[in-house]
Amino acid sequence: MTRPLSASSVPTPNVGSHGVNKTELFVVVFFFLLVSVLGFLAARWRRARDANHLEEWGLGGRSFGGWVTWFLLGGDLYTAYTFVAVPAALTAGAFGFFAVPYTIIVWPLVFLFLPRLWSVSRKHGYVTPADFARGRYGSKSLGLGVAIVGVVATMPYIALQLVGIQACLDVIGIGGKGSSTFAKDLPLFIAFAVLAAFTYTSGLRAPAVIAFVKDFLIYLVIIVAVIYIPTRVVGGWHGIFHLASTTKGKTKPGFLSLNEANGKANAFPYATLALGSAMALFMYPHAQIGVLSTKNRNTVRKNLAGLSMYSLVLGFIALLGYMALAVGFNGTPTGHLGGNAQRAVPALFDAVFPSWFAGVAFAAVAIGALVPAAIMSIAAANLFTRNIFVDFIKPDATPKQQAQVSKTVSLLVKFGALIFVLGLDATSAINFQLLGGVLILQTFPAIVIGLFNRWFHRWALVAGLWSGVIYGIVVAWQQKKFAADGKTVLQQHFGNQIAKVPGTHLYSYIAITALVLNLLVAVVLTLVFRALKVADGVDETQAADYTADEGDADLPDLIEAEPALAEI
Repeated sequence: MTRPLSASSVPTPNVGSHGVNKTELFVVVFFFLLVSVLGFLAARWRRARDANHLEEWGLGGRSFGGWVTWFLLGGDLYTAYTFVAVPAALTAGAFGFFAVPYTIIVWPLVFLFLPRLWSVSRKHGYVTPADFARGRYGSKSLGLGVAIVGVVATMPYIALQLVGIQACLDVIGIGGKGSSTFAKDLPLFIAFAVLAAFTYTSGLRAPAVIAFVKDFLIYLVIIVAVIYIPTRVVGGWHGIFHLASTTKGKTKPGFLSLNEANGKANAFPYATLALGSAMALFMYPHAQIGVLSTKNRNTVRKNLAGLSMYSLVLGFIALLGYMALAVGFNGTPTGHLGGNAQRAVPALFDAVFPSWFAGVAFAAVAIGALVPAAIMSIAAANLFTRNIFVDFIKPDATPKQQAQVSKTVSLLVKFGALIFVLGLDATSAINFQLLGGVLILQTFPAIVIGLFNRWFHRWALVAGLWSGVIYGIVVAWQQKKFAADGKTVLQQHFGNQIAKVPGTHLYSYIAITALVLNLLVAVVLTLVFRALKVADGVDETQAADYTADEGDADLPDLIEAEPALAEI
């Protein structure tokens, strides 16, 4: 009979010190080769239009049905980083649980506006959210601002997918003691080279096909983990929560409530972080691209309702952090994981599961990096092509030229992200991604409010956008990260995403405070510009465009649908 695990009986995780686990490595390589083949074959899957058209390469021909969209959005939003970072955040206490309520909030929120975005984008041939902002307000400058923020916010998000892969490779034993930097980084180069190749060839259809494999593996691993691991820990679920929340028999501050050891309440920061994250999620261009690729409005609505199932899965993923703590894995410098909490879940799988199934779990994480990385690079490339190249460099670019530019830029984006993460430690990469969330939320007024109302003046929106962005960067830069004693500074800049709200005693998610400033600037300047009779842009949309659907008589052919050029 298998002996139950406890913090004292769990084996030390590999983390490169015990050599390469060949069984785990073989399983990971097998699944990687499988999805690579699927990625290349996807170029021929259900393709009905010219592969050299941007709508075909970058949006899958706007032809995806219910099941494809469900797996694509799930594969896009629940990434490898989610798999390792959410449980890692739970090892620090209850505050890290914010990811669960935020994904509960997000689905009813986006259900209100994403069907409208699909309709108007289908009607006018918009490929990016910046296309919509430009067309709605008749301003290339606003479209450019949305595009720049989108690309900058997406780049570290792509890079962070490598953090999940690196954590698994460390536990498998690749790049351990005695290995050169080249040997440690070579698997990442190979993975991203193959990713770049099949994305270039197949476009959005590649991650759409691979997402089926990724989601199946994720569901399999999570179901097995929540059933099997509690049977291996002394006391089952009761033992897991007890061991995770106590030290030497005393409850750890912040594990069973949102109060810190000094009595400081974290309820308001927690609430703003959850709300701000929910508002920001579908502002990311890679999240919107999955919606715009669907074939009709009803597909969008059904998927947004059904995707709430992933919130339940995320709750189970979060509990893996408590399981890791229960068996002694934590991110303290003296712990098994060498100060890197991102290794907690891979180390848990390595210690608890048989090697072959640990390999399946690591494959799920690795594939969970490839799917969103592919979609993110396509979304960033589309932004550059439509809102920088076409709007400001070559306005008469043909659809074929646009597709070629987007393909090339997608390669540059992926390898730029690879260099980005290899040049930084994991902590710095994570902080830049958190900064990305602060930045992307500043596009909310131009996109979401613009889907319902055009009251704001275009130049007021531009000013508000950049006011929020600059404020967010400056305040995030000023945040320090402290050790448990509250005095020792571990990080001088970008150390926290929570900051004091100016003029109050409250602490809030920086993105929310920046958004309030953004809206205040936009409101005040709109009133000023209207009083001064400053010319506003021309809205190329009509009220009926926001409810357009497949089959409407006046809906243009997909290939012919090209947005009109807006004013500077």
